[in-house]
Amino acid sequence: MPLVSMTEFLPQAKANKFAVGQFNMNNLEFAQAITEAAMEEKSPFIFGVSEGALKYMGIEYTVAIAEAAAKKSGLPIALHLDHGSSFEVAMKCIRAGFSSVMFDGSHYGLEENIELTKQVVKAARAMGVSVEGELGTIGGVEDDISVDEEHASLAKPEEAIRFYEETGVDCLAIAVGTAHGMYKGEPKIHYDIIQKVSDAIPVPVVLHGGSGVPDEAIRLSIAAGVGKINVNTENQVACTNAIREVLSGNASVYDPRKYLVPARSAMKAVVQEKIRLFGSSNQA
Repeated sequence: MPLVSMTEFLPQAKANKFAVGQFNMNNLEFAQAITEAAMEEKSPFIFGVSEGALKYMGIEYTVAIAEAAAKKSGLPIALHLDHGSSFEVAMKCIRAGFSSVMFDGSHYGLEENIELTKQVVKAARAMGVSVEGELGTIGGVEDDISVDEEHASLAKPEEAIRFYEETGVDCLAIAVGTAHGMYKGEPKIHYDIIQKVSDAIPVPVVLHGGSGVPDEAIRLSIAAGVGKINVNTENQVACTNAIREVLSGNASVYDPRKYLVPARSAMKAVVQEKIRLFGSSNQA
C-alpha cells in the first residue's frame, strides 16, 4: 500500500490506549529491520527522518526506501520529517513524497510557535499530510540539536491546550521530562501533564526520547494519553554493538554484509520489543 498520513492510525491509538512507534530511518538496514519487525507484529509504524539523516541519505533515496517498505509490507506506514526546522524544509519533504511532517517551533516564543505551526498545518492539510507540533524544550542530543538539562523546560498544560486549539495539529509533542539520547539516570516523567493535556484535546500526545525509558514508565505514559513514541538511540546502540562484536571477533572481515546482517537482526529485536510494549501489535 502507499505511504499514509498519521491520521490513518493515531485516532485509533488514542481511542484504544496504545501507542504507535516512530523508529528513525538512518539507512537501508534500519528500514529493513523496522519493517520486518512490524510485519511480524502486524503493527502500523512511523519512519522518522531527521534533517541530518535526510542530508546523509538524500531525499530521493529516503522516499524510495520508505515507499518500497510500504509496498512490500502492506502495512500503514507514515514517512515523517522529525524536528523540521522551517516551513521550507517541511514543504520540500511534502513535495518529495513524505506523508507526515513535524514542525519544531519549540525554540520560539509561544505566539510565534503557534503562528508558524499554523502555516505548516494549512499547507500540509491541503496535501493530505499530517503534522506534529512541539511545545516545551526536550533535553538531550539529537543530530545537531543539543539541549542541556538546565535549558530543558516542561510544557505548561494550559499552553499546550491552547496550542492545539489554535493550530489543529494531528499530534502534539510536549516536554514532560524525557530527553533525546540515552539516560544516565532514570527519567522523571510528569504523567500529570500528559493526562491534563490528553484529557483536553482529541489527538494523542507524543513522547520524544523513548530510548531507555523503563517499561513501566512507558505503560503509564500510554495510559495517561501518549499515542506516539519516538525511538532512535536504542536502535543505533544495538546496530553499533553488533558491528563492534563482529569486527572485534574477526579482524579479517571486510564484507559489509557480514556485520550489517547481525546489526539488522539486533535492531529488529529492539523494534519488535518496543512494538509489543507500546501495544500496537495486531493493530494494522
